[in-house]
Amino acid sequence: MTRIYFIAVAALALLQQVSADYEVWAVDQSNSVAGESALGVKGSFLWVFSSDEIEKQVEGLTEQAKSEPCTPDATEGPCDLLEIFPQDLTASFANGTTAGELRDLDSFARFHYARPDASNNYVLINMFMPGGGYIGVVDSRTKEAVALFRVTKFQYATDGAGSTAETRSVHMSDWGGVDSSYIMINNLHGKAVERINVLRDENGDITGLDFDRSASLGLGSKMKVSEEATVFSGSNVFGNALIGSIIGDYADADLSDATPNGYCKENGCSDLANGGAGGRGKNMPICTLTSANNFVYITLAGGGLFVADISETPLKIVAEYGKEVIYGAGLCGVATPDGQVFVNSGVSASAAGKDQSMFAVWSFDDEAYVDADSLCENDPMPTLVYQDEATNTKTGGNTMGADVADTTGQLPGQSTRRDSHGMAVSVDGNYVQGVDRIQNVIEVFDVFSLEKTTYDLTSEGGEDRYDGEAGACLAKSVDDDSGLPANDPAPDPISTTPDGKYMVVGLRGPAPVTVNHAAQGSCPGVGIVQPTKDGKGGKLISVIRTSNTIEDTLETVPAPGGHEYTGKERSDIHGILVVNRDSNKGAN
Repeated sequence: MTRIYFIAVAALALLQQVSADYEVWAVDQSNSVAGESALGVKGSFLWVFSSDEIEKQVEGLTEQAKSEPCTPDATEGPCDLLEIFPQDLTASFANGTTAGELRDLDSFARFHYARPDASNNYVLINMFMPGGGYIGVVDSRTKEAVALFRVTKFQYATDGAGSTAETRSVHMSDWGGVDSSYIMINNLHGKAVERINVLRDENGDITGLDFDRSASLGLGSKMKVSEEATVFSGSNVFGNALIGSIIGDYADADLSDATPNGYCKENGCSDLANGGAGGRGKNMPICTLTSANNFVYITLAGGGLFVADISETPLKIVAEYGKEVIYGAGLCGVATPDGQVFVNSGVSASAAGKDQSMFAVWSFDDEAYVDADSLCENDPMPTLVYQDEATNTKTGGNTMGADVADTTGQLPGQSTRRDSHGMAVSVDGNYVQGVDRIQNVIEVFDVFSLEKTTYDLTSEGGEDRYDGEAGACLAKSVDDDSGLPANDPAPDPISTTPDGKYMVVGLRGPAPVTVNHAAQGSCPGVGIVQPTKDGKGGKLISVIRTSNTIEDTLETVPAPGGHEYTGKERSDIHGILVVNRDSNKGAN
């Protein structure tokens, strides 16, 4: 590989530093409705911070950055999910039959993940509630809803004895295509990847969003449609009509049991053989990571991975990998400017993950799949960039590591567990950063040499972990429960500002809605990280605290291996993204 291209990228980054104008969007999983008996089950919040407000807080000109409003009459945020998507929107099937108003439908809750399109004028919103399956598009310029869909409910076999499940959910979907001409839907609980075709005018404005039933790719066993996808109609809070339609036919979708190589997509599917290298045991797609060559990398809960061509109808699998090659619970990854795709593996989000430890990272050559019609399974092999053999448990397909469970919990300074989670590429394209949600560190990988360096989010300088002067999280830690450990950032997603000046990190709260065995933190909000050592290091210099004390009926909040929290703070930041407001735009 050569660094010549990256000299140009670095020069562009320097130019961008002159007048960086951007917003940081942080999605908060906590309830926006009072009186609920569980976390993250009704509504939720979106926080939007401008680069001006961020700089004011970093420079000490304000104690707390102000969140932008999302509705015409509001003067500041946060923004309520139930207002961005009005509750009188009506869901309809492709044949025009209505499925009811949004207020009467189940499981509409929990902002979880968001991604900007290539123009940065639109943001894809994922609401991750098991059984929910809602995905929306928002205009980032006005913060108004553009479209809302509910994905397909699929039925699939759960064992070889005839048991089945019928469900759906949307986890971490992404835009696809160089000009964001597709939306790749991650139907996690439905064990499928689905597609929305994006139509634009000559200015790049979205004029149509077509949910294409013909494009669906089933990943489970004995799959069939239980309830078809729906599209919502009506007006947003600005009085503008939502757009969207349902096209295609499920009869043309790929809901078969077999991969193109003739193996079970999911182990035990039928009379077919399981794939090699352990096959794939639990095909809930965790992430749909798209690349510049119109491929989607599909990480799986139980381990293994598919690479599919997103421009084909239905989506076409072009490569398949077993769980001993790519371990389970890969949150996601990043595509780098030089054509590499990095993916990771962490602990399971289910209760089984509480005794697991996992930090592993791989790199794929995206060019290897171009014009490749019939690749053998587990070929070409990815590069194992790093795995922590000293602490990783033999779970999710991993055959190298500890034979015993790691029962050290998640308390800071005590736990030996690891959990690889969010990843981001530096603005110059030279480094990939990956967070460890339990250990409160960031692992930095040189994309050329694959050399690893580490910095922490707990010390002032990012090098002393818990021994030196405390970092910014301590002063912003929740203080209404004396038993809750302070200075515990619990980093989750990570992104890069367009000028390269900061990394921004979503920090979890003391009442984690999801993965509560690995994600309890003390300073919920947006962490501002300043890169050091030319990008090889970093330090947490500020925390923009978010807060939600809307009352629920919970007296305590359990966090297995952590602290049973008795306080009232419910804010829980999960997804984070940067929207570039400069004329020279690019997705982050």
